[in-house]
Amino acid sequence: MAMPVRIMPCLDMQRGRVVKGVHFVDIRDAGDPVECARAYCAAGADELAMLDITATVEGRETMLDVVKRVAAVVTVPFTVGGGIATVETAARVLEAGATRVSTSSGAFRHPEVIAAMVQEFGAERVTVAIDVDLNPALPSGYEVYIDGGRTATGTDAIAWARQVDSYGVGCILPTSKVGDGARTGYDLPVIRKIADAVSAPVVASGGAGTLEHFYDAVDAGASILLAASVFHFGLIGIPELKAYLRGRGVAIAG
Repeated sequence: MAMPVRIMPCLDMQRGRVVKGVHFVDIRDAGDPVECARAYCAAGADELAMLDITATVEGRETMLDVVKRVAAVVTVPFTVGGGIATVETAARVLEAGATRVSTSSGAFRHPEVIAAMVQEFGAERVTVAIDVDLNPALPSGYEVYIDGGRTATGTDAIAWARQVDSYGVGCILPTSKVGDGARTGYDLPVIRKIADAVSAPVVASGGAGTLEHFYDAVDAGASILLAASVFHFGLIGIPELKAYLRGRGVAIAG
C-alpha cells in the first residue's frame, strides 16, 4: 500500500524574505516567511519546507531567528535547509523549532555527516536534498550540483541517491535545475530513476505549473509534492490541488 501523498509548499529564503527564482536565478520577492507559513498551514499544507538558498555560498548557517519565528506559527511538520553541514548546526536548527533538517552541499562534501545525523536525531528528522542537472556523459544522464546549483560535481545523481539511501535517511529531495521555477513540469525521469533506486520517500521538486504536473510526479513515484511559485503567487490553491488529486484516485494525507 503506497503512503498517502503529502503537499509541501517551500519557502526559499534570502535575507529574511521568501523569494522565488527561475532555474536558481532571477530571484523575486514573494513575502514574509511567517505570514506565508501561517497562510499555508491554514490552507491545508501537510508539510512546510524552508530553504535558506544562499547560506552555503555565503559561508554561513541558516538564520535561526527566522526558523524560530516560523516554527512558532506552523501546525505541520517543518523542514529547514541551507548551510546545514554538521551535526552541531543541525541540532541548533532542530532546537529552534524545525521538525526536520535538510542537508545538501555539506552532505555531499562530507557524506559521513549524513550517517552521524541519522544516528543522532533519527531517520525521520533527516532529509538529503540533491540538486541535479542534465549530463548525458554520466550513466543516468544526471549530475549532482552543489552550492545552490552553482557547482558541478561530476558525480552521477542516481549513484549519489543510492549512497544517501544507504545511510537510512527519512527522505530524499531531488530538484532539477531544468525545471526549477519554470512551471513546465517536474523532471519526471529523474524522479522515476531515484524512486526506483531508493527505499526512502522521494520529494518531487522543481517545475510544477499545472494540476496535471503534480499528478505526473505521483505517477513517477514521488510521495511528497513540493512547490513554491504556483502557491506563492496564487496560481494553484492547496484545497484545489488536493481535490484534483483525489479525483484522479490519489490517496492524500490531509
